[in-house]
Amino acid sequence: MSGLKGITVILCIKEQIGVDGFQQPVYKFIEEPVENVLVAPAGSTEILDTMNLTGKRIVYNLAIPKNDTHIWENQIVKFFDETWHVVAIPERGIDELIPGPWNQKVQVERYG
Repeated sequence: MSGLKGITVILCIKEQIGVDGFQQPVYKFIEEPVENVLVAPAGSTEILDTMNLTGKRIVYNLAIPKNDTHIWENQIVKFFDETWHVVAIPERGIDELIPGPWNQKVQVERYG
């Protein structure tokens, strides 16, 4: 249906593995590849709007495939040999009303 093909990104899922001596959660990251993710530079209007609303500077928009079941909100993502942080709440559409294999959009900022 679509001639577009995305790249594989690594989603770093934070999983609680216990608590420390102060009863604070201890986490580890599990890296899971997600295939066919479209990556596009953020537009100047999106960058300014997000900067004004949240104080964060988004760099890329990611289009997530319809069959993906991961939670993307506030996650770490790796692609282009860089590490990125998902900003804000992912935008999701209705599968049947969106042509092509993608139905969710997330925005990322540079991490670290």
